Amino acid sequence: MRILFLAVLRAHTGNAVTAARIRDHLEAVGHTCNLKDALDFESSTELASLICAEKFEAALALHLYRGGRLLQGQRIPFGIIFGGTDINEDTKHGEKKQTMGAVLEEARFAVAFTESMKEMALNIWPHAKGKIYIQNQGISTMPNITFNWNTFLQSAEINQSADNLHIFILICGLRRVKDPLYLVDVFSEWHQEEPNVYMVIVGPEVDPVFTSEVKNRVKRAAGVQLMGEMPREDLHAIVKNCFAVVNSSVSEGMSAAILEAMDLEVPVLARNIPGNAAIVKHEETGLLFSHPQVGTFFALWILRGGN
Repeated sequence: MRILFLAVLRAHTGNAVTAARIRDHLEAVGHTCNLKDALDFESSTELASLICAEKFEAALALHLYRGGRLLQGQRIPFGIIFGGTDINEDTKHGEKKQTMGAVLEEARFAVAFTESMKEMALNIWPHAKGKIYIQNQGISTMPNITFNWNTFLQSAEINQSADNLHIFILICGLRRVKDPLYLVDVFSEWHQEEPNVYMVIVGPEVDPVFTSEVKNRVKRAAGVQLMGEMPREDLHAIVKNCFAVVNSSVSEGMSAAILEAMDLEVPVLARNIPGNAAIVKHEETGLLFSHPQVGTFFALWILRGGN
C-alpha cells in the first residue's frame, strides 16, 4: 500500500524521531511510506494535489491538529496518531479543539501511546469510543558509536577532566511546554556545592523568544550549560556517557528521550506528569519528581548509588 505520512519534521526533535521510527515499521512490513512535513502544506487543497499525483492509497498523520486537519475531506482513508501537544495543549484553544474533534470523527482510527492519553482523548471526544487504540512507541536498535567525550565537554564549555564528572542531560526543543528552566536554579546551587556536577540542556531552538530567555538565564547559572541540536547518533552517545537523563516538561505524549535512555540503561529522572508517569515506574524504571528540590534530591540519590 502507498501511504502518505504527515508529521512536523523539525530536525532532531522528538516528533521527527518518532515519525521516522513509525515509517520504518510500516516499510518493514511491506508498505511504501512517504513521510512529508505538515508545515510544507498551506491547505488541504495543496495536499490533495500531491495525493492525486502520487496515487496514495491511505494516509497517516502524527498530531491531530498539525497533521490531521490537512487530511479532512481527502478521498483516501486516514488514521491519526496522537502526540502530546494536541491532547495536552491544543485542546485548550476552542477553535483547534473543534477542528480536532471533526478530524477524529472522520478518521478511520486513532492511536494513543498510553492508556492515560486514550482516556484524556475520550474525555474530550467521547464520540471516538471504539476507534482509539493503544500502541507503545517502541524504540529503534541503537547503533554502536565511537564518540569523544572530551570533545563534547569542550563543546559544552565544561573545562574539567572527565574523571569524577557527573553530567545530567536534559534533551528538549526550547519551548515553554518543555520547561527546561524548571531545574536550572537548583542544579546551579548544587554545582556551587559540588563543582563536578553539571546539567546540560541539549536541543533545537524552536521558539525564538523563549530561546532568548533560556540563554539569558543559563548565562547566570553556574553549572548549567546549553547546547544546540545535534545528530541523533551523537545524542545517543552523549546519553550513554552521562550520569542520568532528566525530563522537566509540563506535558508529554511519550518522551523518546526517556525511552531511549531506558534502552541504553541510563538512569531517568522525570517530572511527574501523566505522559512521563505512563512509562516511568517510580523507583523501578526511573524516578518521578514534582518539585525542583525533590528532583535534585533524587539526582543526588542516583549519584550516591541509591543509598
